[in-house]
Formats: sequence, C-alpha cells, structure tokens
Amino acid sequence: MSQRFTVSKSDGDRRPSDIQGEVNQLFEGDEPPTSSGAEGEDAAGAEEVVVVLKGDSNPKESSPFINSSDAAAEKSQQYDGKNMALFEEEMDTSPMVSSLLSSLANYSNLPQGSKEHEEAAESEVGATADAPQLGTLMGVYLPCIQNIFGVILFLRMTWLVGIGGVIGTFIIVFMCCATTMLTAISMSAIATNGVVPAGGSYYMISRSLGPEFGGAVGICFYLGTTYAGAMYILGAIELLLIYIAPKAAIFPLEGLEGAEAEAALLNNMRVYGTILLTSMATVVFVGVKYVNKLALVFLACVILSILAVYAGVIKTAVDPPVFPVCILGNRTLVWKTFDVCAKTVETANGTVTTQLWRMFCDSTLLNATCDKYFTANNVTEIQGIPGVTSGILAENLFGTYYEKGDLIARTNMESVEDPDDPLTNSNRYVLADITSFFTLLVGIYFPSVTGIMAGSNRSGDLRDAQKSIPIGTIAAITTTSTVYMSSVFLFGACIEGVVLRDKFGEGVHGNLVIGTLAWPSPWVIVIGSFFSTCGAGLQSLTGAPRLMQAIAKDSIVPALRIFGHGKANGEPTWSLLLTACICESGILIASLDAVAPILSMFFLMCYMFVNLACALQTLLRTPNWRPRFKFYHWTLSFLGMSLCLTLMFICSWYYAIVAMVIAGSIYKYIEFAGAEKEWGDGIRGLSLSAARYALMRLEEGPPHTKNWRPQLLVLVSTDAEQNVEQPRLLSLTNQLKAGKGLTIVGTALEGSFLANYEQTQRAEQALRKLMETEKVKGFCQATVSSNLRDATSHLLQASGLGGLKHNAVLVSWPRNWKQGDEHQTWRNFVELVRETTAAHLALLVPKNIAAFPSNGERFTEGHIDVWWIVHDGGMLMLLPFLLRQHKVWRKCKMRIFTVAQMDDNSIQMKKDLTTFLYHLRIDAMVEVVEMHDSDISAYTYEKTLVMEQRSQMLKKINLTKTEREREVQLIHDNTTPTSPATPATPLTPGEGAQSPGEQVQMTWTEKCDGEPAKPPGAATPEGIKDIFNMKPNQSNVRRMHTALRLNEVIIKKSSEAKLVLLNMPGPPRNRTGDENYMEFLEVLTDGLNRVLLVRGGGREVITIYS
Repeated sequence: MSQRFTVSKSDGDRRPSDIQGEVNQLFEGDEPPTSSGAEGEDAAGAEEVVVVLKGDSNPKESSPFINSSDAAAEKSQQYDGKNMALFEEEMDTSPMVSSLLSSLANYSNLPQGSKEHEEAAESEVGATADAPQLGTLMGVYLPCIQNIFGVILFLRMTWLVGIGGVIGTFIIVFMCCATTMLTAISMSAIATNGVVPAGGSYYMISRSLGPEFGGAVGICFYLGTTYAGAMYILGAIELLLIYIAPKAAIFPLEGLEGAEAEAALLNNMRVYGTILLTSMATVVFVGVKYVNKLALVFLACVILSILAVYAGVIKTAVDPPVFPVCILGNRTLVWKTFDVCAKTVETANGTVTTQLWRMFCDSTLLNATCDKYFTANNVTEIQGIPGVTSGILAENLFGTYYEKGDLIARTNMESVEDPDDPLTNSNRYVLADITSFFTLLVGIYFPSVTGIMAGSNRSGDLRDAQKSIPIGTIAAITTTSTVYMSSVFLFGACIEGVVLRDKFGEGVHGNLVIGTLAWPSPWVIVIGSFFSTCGAGLQSLTGAPRLMQAIAKDSIVPALRIFGHGKANGEPTWSLLLTACICESGILIASLDAVAPILSMFFLMCYMFVNLACALQTLLRTPNWRPRFKFYHWTLSFLGMSLCLTLMFICSWYYAIVAMVIAGSIYKYIEFAGAEKEWGDGIRGLSLSAARYALMRLEEGPPHTKNWRPQLLVLVSTDAEQNVEQPRLLSLTNQLKAGKGLTIVGTALEGSFLANYEQTQRAEQALRKLMETEKVKGFCQATVSSNLRDATSHLLQASGLGGLKHNAVLVSWPRNWKQGDEHQTWRNFVELVRETTAAHLALLVPKNIAAFPSNGERFTEGHIDVWWIVHDGGMLMLLPFLLRQHKVWRKCKMRIFTVAQMDDNSIQMKKDLTTFLYHLRIDAMVEVVEMHDSDISAYTYEKTLVMEQRSQMLKKINLTKTEREREVQLIHDNTTPTSPATPATPLTPGEGAQSPGEQVQMTWTEKCDGEPAKPPGAATPEGIKDIFNMKPNQSNVRRMHTALRLNEVIIKKSSEAKLVLLNMPGPPRNRTGDENYMEFLEVLTDGLNRVLLVRGGGREVITIYS
C-alpha cells in the first residue's frame, strides 16, 4: 500500500529529491518513489513536498524520542507500527504482548529433575523435547493404580482383617483412604494452579510453602519413596522364600524353633534382599527405558491378580475350594509334616497311628507317652474357606489381638488344658510372630494407599496436566478404595478366622492365604504379586533418585549439591547410589512389618504439607491462587492435614517424633545454610498477614512499662564510597539488643533522590553487609534530601511502621566538632537532640565510639558505672542490665553513683536506692557522692571566657554578607526599649507574655539580671577588639562550674570503669547557646575512655511490679 505525508521544507538549498532520498533511507526496503513534478515544485519555491511511499501495511516510523543509532533502530523494530511508538522507552524491560504470548505458547515442560523452567531459560538451552502425548488413562490413572496396589494387599491384607476384625480393619481402611482422597483434592487444586513442571509433590510443596518447607518435606518424601523400595524388595523376597522356593534359603529353617527360626528367616531376607537390590539398581543404572517397558507387564500382573481374587470370591458362593485346616482342641496346627488330620486311622490291619501322632508322641504305638494337651483334646478338620454364603462374617466382625508367641486359636471351640502346664511342641502350632495392636495395623496398612503422587510426578509427560491430574488421581483413589473396602468384607465373609490370622499360611499347607481364595489357582496370585512387587521396587528406585536430583539442582540444601550430577544423558548416578545405600538400610531391618511404619511417617508428613499448602493458599486468598479444579475448600484441606497428623501418632508416636525432628533439622539447616530462593510461597504470604495483624494490634496503644525495651534507630554516617564510618556503633547495637526488638540502621545522604538513587542502593547494601557482619537483626534505610539536617529529620520521623516504631535513637558523638569546617556537624547534632526531645524519644550518645569493644572481645572483670543525676524514667538502670546479658559485658559488675546536695541525707539516700534496686531485681553496688557548695574558681571563669570568645570569633568568621546585614538589623532591633527579646530570637506576640524569669531560662548567653548580652558589633571595625574585652556570662559560668565539678568526681570514682553512663543535659531552648552546650558536654566527659550519654524519652521504662 502507499502512504502519504508532508515534509516541511526548512532549507532552501535542499532539493525535494534529497529529502525524498533521506526518507527512502529511513524506510529500508521501500521502493524509491517517482515524482515527475518534483523539479517543477522546487523551481516554484513550494513550501511543502508531498512524498509518496510504498511499502507493507506495517510502516516503521523513526521516533524523535529514541536515538537514531543502529542499535536503537534495531530495538525499535520490536514495536511495529505507529500505534506502539508511545511505548518505545519500555522496550528494554517490558516485552510486547505478542512476544510474551508466543513464548508461553511454545513452552514445554522440562524433564524431571531439571532446573525449574524460569531459571533454565536463563542459563542453559537444552534440546527441544517432544510434545507430551499421555492422556488421563495412561498418564495418571493406570500409574496411580499400579503404585497404590502393592505388596500389603497381597501379603498382609488378610492378616489385617483377621487381627483387627472386619469392623476395625474397615475403620483403618476408611481413615487411610479418606486421608489420601482429601490429599488428592488438595493436590489437584495445587496442580491446576498454573503449569507444574515435572517434579511432582516436591515442586508443588516447595513453590507453595517455600524452600525450607519444600526441602524438608521433599527429603522426607524421598526417604519415604526409598524405604518403599526396601519394603517392596522385602515383600518380593518373602514371596520367594516362603511361597515360591522355600528350599532356596541359604540359612535353612528346618528343625529350628522360636528365636533361631526367626533369626534364620531374617538373615535370608537380608542376603536375598541385598542381591535383589543390587540387581534392580543395576537395571536402573543401565537404562530406565527397560523399567518403563516392563511397567505395563507389572501393571497387568496386578490387575490379573485382583481379578483372580474377585473370581475366587464368586466361585466360593457356588463351589468353595477345599483348603482344610487342622485344629487340635482349639489350636491351629502347622500343616507341613503330616498328611492326615487325625490321631489314628482305621485300616484293614486295625488302628494305625498317623504322622500327626508321631509329632506329639514318643513312639508310634497306641500306648506311647504323648503330649498332655494332645492326649486331652481331639483333632478337628475344618474348612479354611467356607465361602461367602457360609455366615462366617459374623465370627470375623471383631478383632483378636495377640502377644508375640501366642497360639492362633479358634475362639468358638472348646479346649481342655491345664493353665499350669508349660507349652510344649510350640513349633507344631501356628504362633503369632509379633505383638499386634490397633495402631500397629494402621502403620502396616497405610503404605498400601500411598502412590497417589504418581500422576503429578509425570506432569511433564501429560498432554493436559491440569485436566488429567485431578480426574485421573481421584478416579484411581476411588477405584482402589472401593477394592480395599470391598476386600475387607469379602475376606471376612469367605475365610475362616484362624486362616486369616495365620500370616504365612502355615495352617493351609504353606499357601499364601489370599492365594487360597484366588481362582483358578493360588499360583496366579503368588506369581502375579511377585512380579508386581518387583515392578513397584523398580519404580521406587527409578523415581527416588530423580526426586533427589531435583532437590539437589534447586541448590536449597548445599550439602546435597553433588547429587545433582549424573551421566551425560541426565541420569542421576550419584543419587541412585545414595538411594541404594539408604534402601539397603531398610533391607537390613529385614522385617516388612517394621519397615512399613517408617515409610508411613514420611508419606504422611508429605501429604500433611500438601494439605497445609492448599489450606494456606486458600485462606490467604493469594492473587495468584486461581486453580482450575474448583471442588476444594480449606476445611477439607485442614481436615486432611489433621488426619495425617493423627495417623502419624497413631502409627507410631516415636517414629512420628523422629520424622518431625528430621524434617525440623532439615528446615533449620536450609534456613541458615541454604541458598536464598524467592518462589512467592504461601509462608511468605502468611508472614505478611501475620505482620499486618500484629502491627494493627500494636496500634491499639503504647507498650506497657514491663514490655518496654529500646527499639533503636541507629544513625550512622557514610564516606564517599558509602562505607560506614562508625562500625563499632553496630557492635554496641548488637550488645544492647541481643537480637530482640526492633533495630533500624539509617544513614542520611545529601542531594536529590533521582540523581543519587544508585548511591542510595550502595549505601543500603553496605549497611546490610555490616549488619550481617555484626549480627544485628533489623532493617536498614537510606534517606536522601537536599541537606543532611533534613535527611536525618526525615529518618527520625518516617522510620518504622504503625506501632512498630523506634523509641530510642543511637547516634555517635560528633568527632572533631571544634574544627572550623565541622561547625555544621555539631549544629546538626544539637538539632537532633532537640528533635528527639520533642518526639519523646530516648537518646543514646556513645562518646569515643572507636574505643568501645567489638562483639568478639570479652571483659573478664571491671565495672559498668552509672551516674544517676536526674531521673530519666529508668533508662540508666535498664541499659546496663541489657548490656550485661551480652557475653562482652557479662562479667562486669554494675555500680550506681548518685549525687547528694547539701540539703540531702546521703545515708538515707543510699538506703532508699538500695531498696529500690532490690525491688527492681537489679544487682548493683550503690554509692552516694556528696558535692558541697564551693566557690567558683578562677579556672572556671577563664574556661568560660575562652569558650564564649571562641564562640563569638567563629560566629564572625562564618557569617556571610547577608548574615552580617541580618545580624546588624537584629542588634538594632534588640537594643530598642520595646524589644525584650534575645539577639538571635525575636519574640512572637505569643511569647511576649512570658515572665522575665522565663525569659532568662531561654538562653545560656544572657546576663543574670535579664538584660540581653550585647554581642560585639558585627559591622564595626572594633568588633574583634570587643571580643577580647568581653566578660563571661554568669549563667555559663555556673554551668561550666557544674560540668567541671562533676567531671572531677567522675574521674576520681570511675576512671578505671569499662563504661560510664550518665545523664545527658538538655540543649538550650534557643540556638544562640548551641556551641556552649557542646562545650559543656565536652568538659563533662573529658578524660573518660568510654562514655554513654543517656537522655530519657519522658516515660517510665522500668518497674518494680511483676
């Protein structure tokens, strides 16, 4: 298309064709236009040139706001069209919507264990992954089914029903299934709240609850998955050695009884478990593709096994299988070494004893000596599986719990036995191998409902994870829960109670109990469960290392970084080695019943934090919390979290405590040593909400005296390189605060904020670094203003938030304040003292701050001396107490000195002060110093005169021309009879009503009779001579006398003290005596090494009441 616009002609020497050529250069690629009338228009002196441009529909316009350099032109191409020119300034930081949407649309999930997607894009460019194609069925539902159905269903479910009863076991199953269903609802909400890269539960928890919780729970989930692998391997070995190939045992069990037989079995489990673990780890190391190829076969084994059980249940209603159980009295016999369940049998040759007879008697003869119990009771053969219509369910409704070594007996059969007779031939009976109780059953059963994270762990391979994860996971849990709950009733309705309680099937010829129910053969269950258990173990050994690799690559646990490395193709070699070692520790336990509660703890903790994450995000109503899955509520998540916590302590209270200690230790380790991560987690949102709530509560009123502690605003100065000039000021802050309360470290900068923003950032960074070095916990703030006085005032007014504000200011004494070029420094200091007084803030001024101890120093002896001259609300008492809490000052003793005048009873003052300190619970020595009236010495007069002369000299030197004229006018006004004001402070109409006595108190440079002190004429040549002829002001003489006398006494008593604290006098109410005020403070503290001047904030800070 063509575009038409007008170019104004400003230079008569430039031809329209030249302008056209320049325009052509601006629009690269446009065809040069042809203008037949160009020369004619030039000849006619036309004011306008019409240029016709041809190009595409997206013209590019050169902007007057952007540099016309090549780089700028290149960047401007990102903003096509004139309608985007307004936003060209933002092109460096803000992408166009079209490019943003393009990058989001082309997003592909990273493989599991990789860096999270937003970080990987910045650091590494990996190979483009194939688009994931798995749907809900293959990607979520079937993996969850395979992981949930496992070894417990085949090896322990019938035993759980027999021990706990149908009702008790149903309660256990319902509780566990409800827990996983509620967890799945919470997990679905989290998983559908945005894109979830591969990483599963660890990713969800860490990004929802922060790196500390994420790392702690991620490692717990890793340990749970690893111990699950150990449990599956032990289950597979149990199937192999007891049901498939008993002869393969390295440590033979034949002829062994009790503890010996148990030890031999456990040793066999350890040896074969280690061999199987090594084989599985090798398979995983060689290639995960083999595991994935076999996954479908293992899944088919699980489904066929379950279908075989249901088919067997249906068959029992019509034709129950023949699985007889031999009962002696009411005791179940181990049916291995005899063939007929009878003492004797009738043959053609008469009555013949059986193999069972020979087990209990010393010979085959009928008159042989036999076991008393064998002789007194009959042998009965009962049907082990009477069938679903037999009514056996009523007998199995309630549980029967055993101590270890108890006989598995039929409760509704009579038995003749003498309680005093010892148990003999115990290896002939079916015995309880462990002590059973309800909570143990919960711990053993819970691992059979784990595996609900299988779908979320594969989120990177799903076509639509936000749709598939909720549907597939909830459908899988519904299916498995239905199977588990129905199996409880079906097992109780089909199988005899003594068979159910026979864990290893010793009463039914050593068959797997659930196998006796299966159709067409018990071997369907035995072989199917063996392969499915091996498959589940392989899945655990495949998933756990990748989870550890994901944690290691996040760099939140520095000690685990080595496990983020692997083979060139990304396989986690080091993580696999660690997983195998931990798994081996579970195999060495060798008991499936002992390992199951361990992994229950870790899984329950993981599920608990998934529920916590969902509840927290829902309650906080985080703006980013917008799950596509809508069927969730915080009450459901809270209920799920409570169930998880309850189940942890039901399973095993000591394992629960151990798991919590492990998670807590990992949490604290990550908090102190881990890398800083900001993932927008819910805990940070919770902290913000809690902080807001606490600040609102603090607004309700000032803190009680009992809760008062110095909330410090520490004012420091920085040099040209933004380094702090008084680092020991922060050391003193640490010693005063010990990490408690509020600390704000502020610095003032001169200039404008726009021009000095980077300087401000550097200053705050320097403050933050020094605070970390000195271990000061608090906040830092740098304020910029046109002058340092205003910047400091802004800090004083604006620091803090709401009720969390400072109540004390810590600032160093201005060094070298007497030097001529430092006059503004001490003026600012005095103004700061006035402002803190007006704001009712306490003020702490350490003098000789460089001599104060660092945090690493220790005083092994010495005193902290307090000179209590005026009552300041108790600050002087409280500060030494706080200092002595720190290890630097801990061994220093506290001494309190107070000054008695002529009218005071010093003995009574000492008694009263001692009593007061006793009630304050402060341990200190007390001394009352008597200061008698004495004549003012000539030295005092001389020192006062030198001070005033110096003050006037500096005042004259520092006056500018304008100030000189203003000074002359002030002198003229103040010497008229109608103006009683001081030279530097003309009175306002409201001040004129003050009494002469009040006017005298306004300044330290007035004469005692109220007549204003006339400064030497600033405009006269004799001004300098008048300075040396002046007489000292009597008020200043008295103050100098007090300062010298006090300093003399303090030097005498406290010259060896490690620290001296004394009241800081207030500044003059007007500004003509500021320099004199500084001189008085200098004289007061002269000769003391470490001094802390303290000025109270006008309120009580210490109390005798509890």
